Amino acid sequence: MTFSIAMAGKGGTGKTTMAGLLIRFLVETGRKPVLAVDADANSNLNEVLGLEVFETLGNAREEMKKHVSIGMTKDVFMEMKLQQAVVEGDGFDLIVMGRPEGPGCYCAANTLLSEYLDKLMKNYPYMVIDNEAGMEHMSRLTTNNVDVLLVVSDPSKRGLEAAKRIRELAEELKLNIKQAYLLVNRVQDKGDETPDAFEAATGMKLLGTILEDELIREYDIKGIPTVKIPQDSKLWKRVSKAFERIFQGG
Repeated sequence: MTFSIAMAGKGGTGKTTMAGLLIRFLVETGRKPVLAVDADANSNLNEVLGLEVFETLGNAREEMKKHVSIGMTKDVFMEMKLQQAVVEGDGFDLIVMGRPEGPGCYCAANTLLSEYLDKLMKNYPYMVIDNEAGMEHMSRLTTNNVDVLLVVSDPSKRGLEAAKRIRELAEELKLNIKQAYLLVNRVQDKGDETPDAFEAATGMKLLGTILEDELIREYDIKGIPTVKIPQDSKLWKRVSKAFERIFQGG
């Protein structure tokens, strides 16, 4: 059975960067292969991972609505396109949801998409889903249970309030989430780490706090994939320690 981790958080908290580092952590600790799913409308997980993407599931949905080859059923066409959308990495594969290009009902396409992903997931013991801030997209993505909801926030009041709303929305959608964790990123100083306050503000167990690191900014400016940060860096050691708590029950 696939162990699934769904990432969420408001823009600017470093959610996608943390998703990429989590994928690297899983691979390096032998928890592979990993299926990485970029379900954020602003897709850039591939940049964090250092991969090029040429096909998205959004494009596949568009093509299915416009054209199906003669002699090919919609489900066969969709499965073919989705297989083309899988990008291979080292110890993981990436699939990008993308977004529809125009208006209209995508119910049939989304149903086929969910069915295909359900089948695809069975080939991977671990899956990381990088969601946008809302959780509706994840609810359409797959009918499978979510083992961990990992909400990334910054230490600001607005950031923590957004994290709380994400948790509440997940509960409202009645998603079957076994455990919700909070990861507070971009903490400016160790003195700003207040675990009890973070947990009280969001109603989630704190997985860890990540101090602001100039290395991330440097990599972003130079266009270097974030997952390539040195293994002996303070940042990598800190995020690894936080991620390991997922498998130690927090």
